[in-house]
Amino acid sequence: MGHTFLLEPGRWKIQGSWLERNDLPITVRGMILVAWNRDNWFSMAAKLVFPGSDRPEISLQYKGRLHQGERQYTFLLQHSILGQVEGEGWIGLDTIVQRYWVMSDRQRRSGFETMHRVCEDSYYLSSGVMSGHFLTSTMEASLERH
Repeated sequence: MGHTFLLEPGRWKIQGSWLERNDLPITVRGMILVAWNRDNWFSMAAKLVFPGSDRPEISLQYKGRLHQGERQYTFLLQHSILGQVEGEGWIGLDTIVQRYWVMSDRQRRSGFETMHRVCEDSYYLSSGVMSGHFLTSTMEASLERH
C-alpha cells in the first residue's frame, strides 16, 4: 500500500489538538487540499481553525516538486503567521516527514511535521514549531480523506 496523502490529489479533514508553551491544549480543525500538475509540481492549501478559542486561524499555501520515482522533495510555504518558509520532505515506507525553516527570521523559527499512514484514507499527524532551540507549539491530529 502506497501513500495517498500528498502523493495523490485530494481533500483531507484535519482534527486534533494544538498545544503552546504554558497553555492547555485547544481543539484544532481544518481542511487540506492537495493538487498536482503535469510537471511533477504539487500545491497544498490548508486552513486551521480553533473552535471556541480567540486564537486566529492559520492558513498555509505550499508549492513543491517531487520528481518521478524520488523519495525526497523541496517546497516553499507561505504561512499566515510565520511568513515565507522553505522546507524539505522525505517519503518513507509508512511516514512522510517534513522539516522547514522561516526565511530571514531573527527568531530562528523552524518546524517539522510527521504524517504516519494508518490506512489508505487515514494518517496521524504530529508537528511542532521551534524558536531557536525551544519548542513553542505542537499539534497532534488525524487526517481523514474526503
